[in-house]
Amino acid sequence: MHLNKCLVAKKNKHITVVFLNAILNRTDRNTIQEVAFMKQEVGGEYKDDKQSRLDIVVKTQDQQMINIEIQLSNQHDMFKRTLFYWAQLYTSQLQKGMGYHKLLPTITINICNFTVFPQSAYYHSTFHLYEDKTLKRLVIQDDALEVHFIEMNKFLEQWHRGVLKPLDDILARWLLLLGMVDARKKKVYEKIYHELEELAMKDEHLLQAFNVWEELSLSQEDVIAYQSRIKYILDEEAKLDDVKHMAEQKGMQKGIEEAKEEIVNNLLGNNMDIDFISKITGLSMERIEEIKKGLIQNNDDQLR
Repeated sequence: MHLNKCLVAKKNKHITVVFLNAILNRTDRNTIQEVAFMKQEVGGEYKDDKQSRLDIVVKTQDQQMINIEIQLSNQHDMFKRTLFYWAQLYTSQLQKGMGYHKLLPTITINICNFTVFPQSAYYHSTFHLYEDKTLKRLVIQDDALEVHFIEMNKFLEQWHRGVLKPLDDILARWLLLLGMVDARKKKVYEKIYHELEELAMKDEHLLQAFNVWEELSLSQEDVIAYQSRIKYILDEEAKLDDVKHMAEQKGMQKGIEEAKEEIVNNLLGNNMDIDFISKITGLSMERIEEIKKGLIQNNDDQLR
C-alpha cells in the first residue's frame, strides 16, 4: 500500500476532499467542501507509533477535525490505540476557558494493511456512539465520535473475486488507487493499474489523482522518509518473526526433552538398565541418574 501525494499534498487538497467524501459517504449539502492541513501529529509519543503510522490531520470548513491514518504494521491493539488517538485529537480543541459545548465532532479514518476484524467480511467498518436498547445514535450536538476502519486486504480480495464494481462505487475506485502499489514488495499491480486507467477516463477527480501519482509528486525528502519508515517496519517485523521462530524452536526443544524424560520414567519404572536407557534416549547417564533420584524421591513422598 502506497501513501502518495494525492492524499497529502496541499496543492492537491481538492483531491483529498473528494477522497474524504467518498470514505465518509458525504453527499449534497453534507459534503466536505474545504480542508486545511494541520501541523499536529496524533500520537507518536513512542517510537513504534511514529514509525508504524503514516497520518495527516485536516480541519473541514465546519471546523471538524479528521485524522487520516495509514497503518502499515499490525500492532494487535488497533481499536484501543485508535480510541486513544481519537481522544487526543478531540481534546486538543479545548482551549483554556473554553466550554465543553464548543467541542466539535472528530473523525478518525484508519486504512489498514492487515485484518482488524477477522469475524467480519466487510472491508469498511464504521463506529459511532449508540444507545444499547434503541440502537439510536446520539443527538447531533452530542454525536462527537466517528471511527472508520478500512481493511485493504479484504478490499483487494473482494476486488480480485469480482465482487466489487468500482465503476459504480466511488470509494472502491479510490481504494484501488491506494492498493495499486505494494511499497514493501516494490511492486505495481498491473491489473489494478489498467483498470484505474479506464476508470479515470470516467472520473475527473480520480484522473487528477492518478496523474499526481504518475508524476510522483512526493518530494525527495518525503520519499526518503516514507521508505525509511517502511524499512523500519519491515526490520522490526523481521525481528519479531525471528524471536517467534526462536521461541518456537526453544519450545520444540523443551517438548522433546520433556518427552525423553517421560520415556526415561517409563523405562526406569520397568527396571531397565541405565546404560540401555541412555542409548535409547540419547540422554547422558548422569541426567538419567538425576531423573531416577527424582522418581525415587516422589515415590517416597507419596508413601509418607
